[in-house]
Amino acid sequence: MLVSGHLNGRLASRLCVQLAIGEAKGQRYSRAIPPPPPLETVMHNRIEWAKHAPEAYKAMVGLEQALVKSGLESSLLELVRLRASQINGCAYCVNLHANDARKAGETEARLQTLSVWRETAYFTPRERAALAWVESLTRLPERGAPQDDYEALQGYFEPAEVANLTLAIATINAWNRFGVGFAMVPA
Repeated sequence: MLVSGHLNGRLASRLCVQLAIGEAKGQRYSRAIPPPPPLETVMHNRIEWAKHAPEAYKAMVGLEQALVKSGLESSLLELVRLRASQINGCAYCVNLHANDARKAGETEARLQTLSVWRETAYFTPRERAALAWVESLTRLPERGAPQDDYEALQGYFEPAEVANLTLAIATINAWNRFGVGFAMVPA
């Protein structure tokens, strides 16, 4: 099933750090971030960037570790990661974060309609504000960061949460650029 776009006629994807998630919906991350995914879980169509730029990979993992400690719910973080990955056409991350969202207790109905979240009643007002912010920051050249989307966050997120949500969006977009750029796909 094609969930994401194509890059030069090939299915595009990206590498992302897998985070261990508790079984209950809304449970916060509680374990350490593992090393890059084993080679059997990802096909490298170009280079293994983490192997060739280990300090950059470490820096990216550091951003993920900050998110683990941010206080944002794991289920919300996975929706953010999955939606940005859908927009960016990252097959590897769409697969990874859909699976991680399921482990966090996400329902199939919500996962299947995430790309059309505005058309459903499945998402809470807090999630809707976060998803609008994801779309704005992921599509910066198209829409900028509309004041309305920013203001919608104010009713559902404290300033520190807005900062960490924005970090989550920036981080997944960076991971997406590595995966799409290096044409990584799930094995």
